[in-house]
Amino acid sequence: MNLRKLKLEELGRPSIKDFKATEKFPVIFVLDNVRSALNVGSIFRTADALGIEKLCLCGISAQPPHKEILKTAIGATASVDWMYENSVVQLAKQLKQTGYQLMGIEQTNQSIELQDWVAKKDQKYALFFGNEVDGLSGELLPLLDCAVEIPQFGTKHSFNVAVTAGIVGWHMIANTYLQKENQPS
Repeated sequence: MNLRKLKLEELGRPSIKDFKATEKFPVIFVLDNVRSALNVGSIFRTADALGIEKLCLCGISAQPPHKEILKTAIGATASVDWMYENSVVQLAKQLKQTGYQLMGIEQTNQSIELQDWVAKKDQKYALFFGNEVDGLSGELLPLLDCAVEIPQFGTKHSFNVAVTAGIVGWHMIANTYLQKENQPS
């Protein structure tokens, strides 16, 4: 086997202009008081890689052009549509009114394990990711349609929020939309 790394030009990635014009998967990431701008930047990069519709920043979550966001986003702040809303509760209500199913990524008394949760291809989803220490805001929980958690097997009680966004986002896209007939054009 003669493995070699692909050069950037061999990856066939679209330009930012072309990417912004493509149809995205009907998934929004909502960051509820994510305190680390480095995590916010990493989630921008994940949102770009997964082709999601939008990233919503709420509460204390840093906003571009914050230096630490730009450091980890590596240009994704230009390719990913994003918005800021101070109140995660207000945003959740708006998203629900426009047909999104609200999915909290949180350990609750009614959480579904990620591998057991199945998304519907014809449904729009807003995935809510919480603060690195406190998780999702308590006043948000009653508005959610479901809560999903990633099973873990070590001594720590949670994954880093940026890692969580990657795991949950990839699981959802791969298991819901990656059939050839379901891919955006």
